Amino acid sequence: MLNKIFLQGRLVADPELRHTQNGVAVASFRLAVDRDFKDRETGERKADFINVVAWRQTGEFVSRFLTKGRLAVVEGKLQTRDYTDRDGNRRYATEVVADNVYFGDSGMEKAATHPPPRLAGAAATVPPPATTATPPPAAVTPRPLRWISLLISPTTMGSCLSDPLLRERPCQTTLILF
Repeated sequence: MLNKIFLQGRLVADPELRHTQNGVAVASFRLAVDRDFKDRETGERKADFINVVAWRQTGEFVSRFLTKGRLAVVEGKLQTRDYTDRDGNRRYATEVVADNVYFGDSGMEKAATHPPPRLAGAAATVPPPATTATPPPAAVTPRPLRWISLLISPTTMGSCLSDPLLRERPCQTTLILF
């Protein structure tokens, strides 16, 4: 059976990081994913709000580096579970269990309005950066390093077909942009 989901959307709120009784990290967050079409009456795009759960290192990554408003790409599977609430009513929850979460934007446009990544045990305030005696030349402007991870099907990637072990699986490659 096939159960694979790819979503791209913006975080509705900061992720919530919890730990199970065994100490396993789990982060919960919601993604606002725009629909492909506009509403006929208003002409606006509507969004679906999708619950996502990320476990272990993926959950720690999400809680540390993603904040409200950031664009994220989630790769995972759809899962439905049922539980009994405090009043004894049976409830159902449908959510995406994230296998991988990637940055969907560079974060540069949000740098002025969002705080830096949260560090475990770090103080609430971040000290200003240390000044250097000689500033860098004005002609040199450092650019951020960006990366893109692509999942390519074997039918579209000729080099994957030459390796018999990769014929049945997709090839993954990472591009680094300078």
